[in-house]
Amino acid sequence: MLASASPRRRALLEQIGFVPDRIMDAGIDEQSRPRELPRALALRLAVAKAEAVATSFPQAVVLGADTVVARGRRILPKPESVEEAAACLQLLSGARHRVYGGIAVCAQGDRRAVRLVTTAVAFKRLTADEIARYLASGEWSGKAGGYAIQGLAAAFVRQITGSYTNVVGLSLFETAQLLTGFGVQPRAPVAVAEDS
Repeated sequence: MLASASPRRRALLEQIGFVPDRIMDAGIDEQSRPRELPRALALRLAVAKAEAVATSFPQAVVLGADTVVARGRRILPKPESVEEAAACLQLLSGARHRVYGGIAVCAQGDRRAVRLVTTAVAFKRLTADEIARYLASGEWSGKAGGYAIQGLAAAFVRQITGSYTNVVGLSLFETAQLLTGFGVQPRAPVAVAEDS
């Protein structure tokens, strides 16, 4: 079971054969606490999401995840406006930042495992035109840090160190390890017969 409303997380899981039986938004408060570090926020939210759903489905294996983008200790939001997205892109322009991916799996009440994945991303210096075009695309909406590395923003990335799928929304290597550790196996892909 996936404790997330993110279509990217579902697609990533399905890409490696883990098809959630059910998807449920945990409905938790995702605000950071005063002086909370980005890595701590990513882990806390991943655990909170998994636990919130696991209480309603005690027999299920529940996966919770969260992605936090930060430059230094400054946590970037999921922008809710073009102005907020522009501020994120200006902060990331020509700089390195980190993407923290918290992953938590809960099962059978008190069984729990967590992982934190950190990816370093360096953006090229963005021109005003590049920022304006990206903002006009709307791709920034609902994305931590105001960008989607799997989309148009891929052209902004000068260097990435670590898990690419973590930046998309879910580190697949660590997720697969956690799920198989709880006895969840990927489903074999269905072969498509070719016409002869």
